[in-house]
Amino acid sequence: MKYISKAAVFIIVAVLVFCFSGCTNADSLKNSDKIKIICTTFSEYDWTRQIVGESDRIEINYLLDNGVDLHNYQPTMADIIEISDCDMFVYVGGASDEWVENVLSDAENKDMKVIDLIDVLGDFVREEEIKEGMQPEDEEENEDEPEYDEHIWLSVRNAEICCEALCDAVCELDPNSAEKYRKSLESYIYELDRLDYDIASVTENAPTKTLLFGDRYPFRYFTDDYNLDYYAAFVGCSSETEASFRTIIGLSEKLDALNLDTVFIIENSSDRLAKAVIENSSDRNRKVMTLNSIQSVTAEKVKKGVTYISIMRDNLDTLTEALY
Repeated sequence: MKYISKAAVFIIVAVLVFCFSGCTNADSLKNSDKIKIICTTFSEYDWTRQIVGESDRIEINYLLDNGVDLHNYQPTMADIIEISDCDMFVYVGGASDEWVENVLSDAENKDMKVIDLIDVLGDFVREEEIKEGMQPEDEEENEDEPEYDEHIWLSVRNAEICCEALCDAVCELDPNSAEKYRKSLESYIYELDRLDYDIASVTENAPTKTLLFGDRYPFRYFTDDYNLDYYAAFVGCSSETEASFRTIIGLSEKLDALNLDTVFIIENSSDRLAKAVIENSSDRNRKVMTLNSIQSVTAEKVKKGVTYISIMRDNLDTLTEALY
């Protein structure tokens, strides 16, 4: 009796949504002429707001703005009610978004535009891989079904494809302002192209071509784009936090064999594992550096002006220091 199944939770929530919608929609929807867009992750949210710009017609909401990791998120009743009557819903579409199908099946707005970014990217999506020395997850999986790497936003080139799809959808919702949105997209794609060029310039000329993570590894799309190699303790979506001694020693040996001077972690992670890898290597003066995987951007950071491009440029600065 300790746990309630997800199916039961969604049945309960569906009933509550129906009750709430019956009480509120008659008044609240009449009073709102705005087009409402809901994005699950920060990258989707920021891409959309760069395309929309200042607008009295469109309201964009960021669902995970309290900084919760995508892999740990489950919608609250308030989230489900908000999603239920939105005009456009944007989500990644990976294993962490299994809740979406249930929520959308009970949505009040049956004309909602739904953007599944993994579906948008198609053949550009990668399966998760177990790299040499990486600790596999201790859980039962259906081996017949591939598990796709959800961290699609860490490819600037993927970002451009996603932005095109987002712009198309926004233009369909608000055709009177389509020209404005297309111009905003053009300007934003130019900024993404510049970012892509700068990252490529740094990585192509870097004497070091391998990243080593004492942590999860969500940067596969990034390293694939720029022909970098990597080693890590866990896959990007892993729930594991404790590495085996074998994993630590294996990473320490790679650190020595490749003569790397940096072990990376991602934002909000402990550096304990990274330090253990360094302590078991031949040089304990190696450093730990952080790359931001853009998985836990809070509303407070948004208010301070953080953007997808600003975070990726901070990552570029970190890489430039580490690879040269």
